[in-house]
Amino acid sequence: MATTAQWIHGARPRTLPMAIAPVIVGSAAAYGLGSFRPLNALLAALVSVMLQVGVNYANDYSDGIRGTDDNRVGPFRLVGSGAAAPGAVKRAAFLSFGAAGLFGLILVALSGTWWLIILGALSVLAAWGYTGGKRPYGYLGLGDLFVFVFFGLVATLGTTYTQALTLNASAWAGAVATGLIADALLMANNVRDIPTDRIAGKRTLAVRLGDRAARRSYPAMVGVAILAALLLAPSNPWMLLVLVLVPAAAGPSRTMLSGTAGPGLIPVLQQTGFINLGFSVLFGVAEVLGRA
Repeated sequence: MATTAQWIHGARPRTLPMAIAPVIVGSAAAYGLGSFRPLNALLAALVSVMLQVGVNYANDYSDGIRGTDDNRVGPFRLVGSGAAAPGAVKRAAFLSFGAAGLFGLILVALSGTWWLIILGALSVLAAWGYTGGKRPYGYLGLGDLFVFVFFGLVATLGTTYTQALTLNASAWAGAVATGLIADALLMANNVRDIPTDRIAGKRTLAVRLGDRAARRSYPAMVGVAILAALLLAPSNPWMLLVLVLVPAAAGPSRTMLSGTAGPGLIPVLQQTGFINLGFSVLFGVAEVLGRA
C-alpha cells in the first residue's frame, strides 16, 4: 500500500505551477477589463489544479498498465513502481476529475456561463484520453496539441470569460504564451523519455521529430511565448517586464541544446514550471500597472 508521501509524489506537485499560471494570466486580463472576481478566480484555480492532478494520476495508471514506465528514469510513478494498485490510482484520477467538475459547476453557476459545462466535459475527456483508452492520443504525438489547447487556451480564456464575460487581446496573448510554455515543459519531459518511449511504442511528438529537432523546439516555444506578451507592449509598455524571464529561460534552453539526457533533464522540468509561473506573475503585474 502506497504511503501518503508516495501519493503526493504521484500527484506530481512540481507540475502544479502549469495549472496555476493560466489562471493568474486569465485573471490579470479580467482585471485589465475592470472585471476581476476573486472568488471566480479561486474556483478556476481549483478546477485547473484538480484537472492537473487528475491527468497526472491518469497518466500514471495508463502508462503503468501498458508497461511504459517499466524502465522509467523520470519522477516516481505509483503503478510503475508497484507502490499502488492500478485500480486505486485510477480511482484517484476520477476523484480528482470529479472534484474539478464540482468546482467547475459552482463557477459556471456564479458566472452564468452554463455553456462552459460542455467545455469542462471535453476537458475531462481529453485529460483521460491523453494516455487512457484504446487509442490514447498521447501515444500518437498529439499530446502537445492537447496541452496547448486545454492548459493554455481553455484554462486562460475560460478564467477571463467567467469573470469579465468577454475576451481581449491580453487574454489571447497570455493564453498562447502559457500554452507554449506548458508545451515546452512537455517537450523536455518527452525528450528525456525518447529511448523508453520508442521501445514502448509511444510515438510522442518528440519521438516523431527526433532528438535534435525536439530539443531545438524548446527555446523556440519559450521565445515565442515571451514575444506574444511583448506584442502587447505598444498599448501597455509594462509588458516589457516579461523580458526579465530571458536570463531564466537561457539556462534550461542551454541544457536542452547541449544534448543532456536522462535524469539530467529533470531539473529542466522544474525550471520550466517556474518560468511559466514567473511569466504569469510578471504578466499580472504589467496588467495592474497598465491600468493604474
